[in-house]
Formats: sequence, structure tokens, C-alpha cells
Amino acid sequence: MKNIAIVTGASSGLGRELTRRLDQGEMGELDEIWVVARRAERLEALQRTCATPVRALCLDLTQQDSFDAIGDALAQEDDLSVALLVNNAGFGTFGDFALQEQQSAGKMMALLMRAPVELIYRCLPYMHGGSRIINIASVAAFIPQPRLAVYSASKRFLLDLSRSLDAELGSVDIHVTAVCPKFMKTEFLDAPGDAASAQAMTAIGFEKAPDVADAALRASRAGKSLCIPSLDMKALYAVSRVCPFKLAMRVEKALGIL
Repeated sequence: MKNIAIVTGASSGLGRELTRRLDQGEMGELDEIWVVARRAERLEALQRTCATPVRALCLDLTQQDSFDAIGDALAQEDDLSVALLVNNAGFGTFGDFALQEQQSAGKMMALLMRAPVELIYRCLPYMHGGSRIINIASVAAFIPQPRLAVYSASKRFLLDLSRSLDAELGSVDIHVTAVCPKFMKTEFLDAPGDAASAQAMTAIGFEKAPDVADAALRASRAGKSLCIPSLDMKALYAVSRVCPFKLAMRVEKALGIL
């Protein structure tokens, strides 16, 4: 049986770090790693650095035909097992909702919500006991975030989807892990929209992509439904479970986040 992993958003940042660790065998032996992103030259460069065979799929996951292409590629393989699916592709735009372009919000929802669902549907028939799904959510999923409304709501969707699917699939030893990091100093912040809002919200500090990759894979191997890499955000998550929304907003204003 041919064992593969699929990583979206693999051309930079966290996706690239995850791919490198898969190449090093951190999720077991793989026959091939499929990497998905829009920039072919980045994927080809990643191919050259990996010892494991890498299949580059240059696709835009806001477009429906991209999922059909992945589905067709899976169907053409004989005796295939998807050992791991990583839904990492994404982007976010900071700023007042009323001032953001509707097209940008639509693409954000397509990439952060529809794309993971589409890919999970296509990969599940090729998964077996021991297969894993990693969905990259965010600490923004814990508390609704003004000036990051669509992004935080989309990440909340992904968090809830992950935990629901883990409960459904756990009985057959397929586990789904939602990873909720802080912002990382990656290309995600190269075009943040409203720079002042972005600067305020990143006042909580940054995480390093290699550290998040290590935490994500460790949690996935253990079959955990939730991974919060940083200790301070674990505390925030605990508070968010009991703290009324309006009180949480007052605390964020006091901290200068809003």
C-alpha cells in the first residue's frame, strides 16, 4: 500500500515546516508527500530539499476545480492510503468589516472553511485506522474578534469541525486535530489589510513556525483533538470557556488588542 501525506499551503511558513518534518519521518514512513499551493516555483524548490518523493500540485483552493483535480489524482492511484491530511492554507485581513472588500471576505471563507471540508470529503475514502487530519485553526477561534471578524469566525468553524469529526471518527482510529497557534512571523502578515489593527492584535506576541509544526505533529500522533502550542494561549482558552463575551472584549481593550 502506498502511504501519502497531503499538505496545503506548503510553499512557505508553517506548511513548509510541516512538510520538512514529514520528510524526516516524524509521522512515520511515507512513500510520497503531496504539496499544494499556488506558487509552482516554491513547490519545486521544496521538492529539491526533500528525500521523500514530493508531488507538487499547483492549485488555487478557492476554486472548485482544484478539489476535483485532487480527487482525480487520488482516484488514479492503486492501493492508496492517505496517512495524513494537513489543511494549512489560509490568509486573513485585518480591519473594519464594512471597509473590507466583499470579494476578499468570500475568498477567505472559501479557503478557511470550504477547502478543508472539500478535502476531507475527498481524502476520507482513502484513510484507514491510524490516519490523521490536522486543521490549522488559530487562537482567534477562542473569542470573536472585532476587526478580524470573518477570519476569527472561520477559524471557529474549523475548530468546531475538527472536534466534531474527531468524535465521529475516533472509533476507527482516525483522529482530527485542531491546532490553535498565535500569529507567526510568516508571509501571512505581509499584506494584513489595516496595519494598525494587525499591530494591535499581534501585541500578544508571536510563535515560531518550527515550534508550532513540532507541537502539531506531536498532538496528531497522540490523537489529540486540540493543540494549543503556547502556555499563555492555553490560559486564554481556559478563560474563554467561562468568561462572558462582553467581559472578554473589555479585557482585550484594556490590553490594547482592540
